[in-house]
Amino acid sequence: MIKIAIDAMGGDFGPRPIVKGAMLALKRKLFIPIFVGNKDEILALLPKRYRAKVSIVEASDVILMSDAATDAVKKKESSIYKAIELVRTGEAHGVVSAGHSGATMTLATLRLGRLDGVARPALATLMPTKSGRRSIMLDAGANVDSKAIHIAQFAIMGGCYAEDLLKIPNPSIGILANGEEPSKGNEITKEAFKILNGYKGFKGNVEGTDIFNGSCDVIACDGFIGNLVLKASEGVAATISQLIKDYIRKSPVAITGALLMRKVFKLLKKQIDYAEIGGAPLIGIKGCAIVSHGKSNSKAIENAIYQAITYVDTGVNEHIVSRLKELKNKEV
Repeated sequence: MIKIAIDAMGGDFGPRPIVKGAMLALKRKLFIPIFVGNKDEILALLPKRYRAKVSIVEASDVILMSDAATDAVKKKESSIYKAIELVRTGEAHGVVSAGHSGATMTLATLRLGRLDGVARPALATLMPTKSGRRSIMLDAGANVDSKAIHIAQFAIMGGCYAEDLLKIPNPSIGILANGEEPSKGNEITKEAFKILNGYKGFKGNVEGTDIFNGSCDVIACDGFIGNLVLKASEGVAATISQLIKDYIRKSPVAITGALLMRKVFKLLKKQIDYAEIGGAPLIGIKGCAIVSHGKSNSKAIENAIYQAITYVDTGVNEHIVSRLKELKNKEV
C-alpha cells in the first residue's frame, strides 16, 4: 500500500488543516498517511476511529519561513527533514509539505537525489486554459539560472508528466519566448530550441498567451521567468475576481446578472483556485515531493495527497529516465 509522508507542521495555519485534509483523503483513497511533527498536537486533532489507520513520526523542530532554504540541511529534527528522510529510506513513497518551499525543494534534491540523466529538477504547475484542459508550466521556481540543456530537460519531463498523469496521448511542447519564430528569444532559449528540434511533440517557441489558450500542453522556461508568470497570473485572477464583486455590489443590474451567472463564476473560481490542484510536484528527483501553498486549506492538502498517490502509481520517474536517454543518444 502507498505510504505518504505528510509534513504536519509546515503550513501557515499549523497542523489542523493538514490533518483534516489527510482525513478527507482517507475517506476516498486507500493509503497510509505518515504524519511528521508534534505527536501530541497531531493526536489531539485525530478522530479516534482514524488513529489505527495512520502513523506518526515525532519531529521537534520546524523550518520557519524566515529561515534560509540551505539551513534546512542542518535542521535534522525538523518535520520536513524527517518527512523526506522517510522517502529516502523507503519507508514512504512520497512526501507532501505546505511548509517552506525552498527548504522542501533543497532537501528533496540533496537527500533524495536526482533521477539518472536529470541535470536539475523542476517545479511543475498546472495552469488553467480556456479549453478546460490544464497546461503544464515548468520550471515554476526551482531554478533561477537555467541553461539551455536544463530547459530542454524541463520540456521532456513535462511531456512525461502530461502523458502519465494528465493522460494526454501526444502532448504538444513549447519553449516560452517573446515570439513564435525560431529567431526569437534569448541565447539560452535559442539553444534549447536546437536541442529539442525534432523531438516528438515539440512545436517550437510559444508566447505567454499560449499558457492559457490551450494551444500548448507543456511550456518550458527558466524558473525565474516561470515564477514571475505564476505570481502575476495569481495576481490578475485575484484582481479580476475582486473587480467583479465590486461591480456587482455597485449595480442593481449587475446583481441580477450575477444571479444568472452564479454557476459560471463558480466554475471560474474552481479553475483558478490553487486548492483544486493541491500543490506542485518537484519533477526529476528520485521519489515524489509535492510542494503545497503555505496557505493551504484542508481541501488543498487533500488534493496534494491525491496528486502524490497518482504520481507514485503512474511510474512517471521511469518514463522520464527513458526519455532523457533518448535525448542523450540523439545528441551523440
